[in-house]
Amino acid sequence: MTVAEPVLAVPCGPSIAFDGIDLTLGRTRILDQVRFQVAAGSVHAIVGPNGGGKSSLIKTLLGQMPHQGRLALTWPDEAQVIGYVPQSLEFDRGLPMTVDDFMAAMCQRTPAFLGLSKRVAPAIDAALARVGMQDKRKRRMGALSGGERQRVLLAQGLIPAPQLLVLDEPMSALDEAGIQVFERLLGEWRQAGTTVLWIEHDLEAVARLADRVTGLSRRVLFDAPPKEALTPERLLGLFSIHPRSESTV
Repeated sequence: MTVAEPVLAVPCGPSIAFDGIDLTLGRTRILDQVRFQVAAGSVHAIVGPNGGGKSSLIKTLLGQMPHQGRLALTWPDEAQVIGYVPQSLEFDRGLPMTVDDFMAAMCQRTPAFLGLSKRVAPAIDAALARVGMQDKRKRRMGALSGGERQRVLLAQGLIPAPQLLVLDEPMSALDEAGIQVFERLLGEWRQAGTTVLWIEHDLEAVARLADRVTGLSRRVLFDAPPKEALTPERLLGLFSIHPRSESTV
């Protein structure tokens, strides 16, 4: 009797090449010659200290920040949807906005006050079910716990189904149940061949779940599989020396 080998998913997501990315705001250099590649269909984690440029790099990828250098996405086919899950959601908790209202505002073109559109409603139903929030869809967003709001953010990132998913510390507010939901979703994305670019501070989770890890502190300090990347020596070098701001003058 032979053991069946795991079936590798055909990537539906793009490969990404960061080639000499520089980012300067005012006279402060945020990113300095950042070079690494993200394989199509992989779960690629970025780790590093606060202020090291991780979120800024994501914003360059999403077209939200001007930069120098070459940034190339190579898509395998015509489907080119990018999903984005931010680290947190800032809003007035006094607003009478339910989970359904928020999902409508984020995921459909018709005004949210008109309710869920028939076209998008099935996808929203499925996304909320996947994150375990379907039974709380009529609750106000301000009444949810931080972990529940983070699950809703995960849900909106699933509509429409993305081929590239960008996650900015999605585990930061999750409780144990939410972490289990996230890890299950990560397995589903990997199985579907979705490319996942994932900023994370939980190094234990990164070691278990990522295919490759880039250490970023203004510049790339390492880029390797988790067992090679997350060694005590490399982590000490990454987190013990905070990058000083460089003047471009």
